[in-house]
Amino acid sequence: MKAKDVMTQRVISIEPSATILKAARLMLLNRISGLPVVDGRGNLVGIVTEGDFLRRAEIATERKHLRWLQFFLGSGHAADEYVQSHGRKIDEVMTREPRTIVEDTPLEEIVRLMERHHIKRLPVVRGQRLVGIVSRANLLHALVSAARDIKPVAGGDETIRAQLLNELDKQKWAPAALVNVVVRNGIVELCGSITDERQRAALTVMAENISGVKGVRDHLVWVEPTTGTLLYSPEDEKQQAVAS
Repeated sequence: MKAKDVMTQRVISIEPSATILKAARLMLLNRISGLPVVDGRGNLVGIVTEGDFLRRAEIATERKHLRWLQFFLGSGHAADEYVQSHGRKIDEVMTREPRTIVEDTPLEEIVRLMERHHIKRLPVVRGQRLVGIVSRANLLHALVSAARDIKPVAGGDETIRAQLLNELDKQKWAPAALVNVVVRNGIVELCGSITDERQRAALTVMAENISGVKGVRDHLVWVEPTTGTLLYSPEDEKQQAVAS
């Protein structure tokens, strides 16, 4: 999927000359945390987010540096912070030249940009013109849509086991040679050993994602490398406690 498949086309935006009060009201009214800033020709010139309003003189949250740090940072940096905390117009506090994507940007690249730069939304541009926006909410909608479109696969225990073994072989982290899979009436039993305790949860998720699986029973054992202690699944530990 690409940006054009999930983006919001009717973007709520704001003009550079607008006040920060107007921007704050728009965000609250529409329950959004950021606004693209667009000039009279429809070109993207910046973006303003709730983060730009955290350090404000009106609520006494502007930054207050120690004198030695102020000297180290320099007067220019202090001047920038003053504008950020006292500016009244959007073009005084907005982020200029924000990161953008195009309509054909793959979702994988969008997620990578969001994670790397710690941002929640990416404007979609055609040239300089704003044509949409992709937010984390758009990605959630895409996830729900994709999950809804997954069709159940008909098959019995043998089909489930074959699919699970195939997935085991594809995952490099999975200790395929150490894990045995038994399937009875849609219940998957995972037996054998693992080389890292975190593999337990991952193997359970792998089994749960196979169509037709009704439940997963974990009988995997991990040998703690420092002490040699055998660590059983919570289910097996409970049974051993009852037996003793």
